[in-house]
Amino acid sequence: MTAELLDKPLHADLEAARRAGAAAGLPYAGSVTPQQAWALHSAGEAVLVDVRSAEERKFVGQVPGTLHVAWASGTSLTRNPRFVRELEAKTGKEAAIVLLCRSGKRSALAAEAAAKAGFTQVFNVLEGFEGDLDEAGQRGTRNGWRFHRLPWLQD
Repeated sequence: MTAELLDKPLHADLEAARRAGAAAGLPYAGSVTPQQAWALHSAGEAVLVDVRSAEERKFVGQVPGTLHVAWASGTSLTRNPRFVRELEAKTGKEAAIVLLCRSGKRSALAAEAAAKAGFTQVFNVLEGFEGDLDEAGQRGTRNGWRFHRLPWLQD
């Protein structure tokens, strides 16, 4: 799959995200919405990688057909020191990659680490899988992958 992505020109949504990311001074290629991430993943235009912990994916839910490389693991979310190596092994450094976490914050950190390691087309998924906290301290009521009713499944 990643070899096919290397031969394609960057999708227009990713080019727009790259321009916006450069204008904002992001340390990685840019950001896309959950809807864009799903469309890019579904069309084979980008590899969608979930960077949440295995526990989050199992108990909260996950997007079907995605890759998994944990940015951090365990209940204390201990940083995965092999993240960049594992990501490269699964995607290569040149593929168009969109990273998804709970709220878009860890995936932004993961995108920054990947870009520093030489990944050229790594993007963050804004809002994440569960979205931002609301006034009651709950996720899923304002935005995020599940809020937008994009495909997901749960064990």
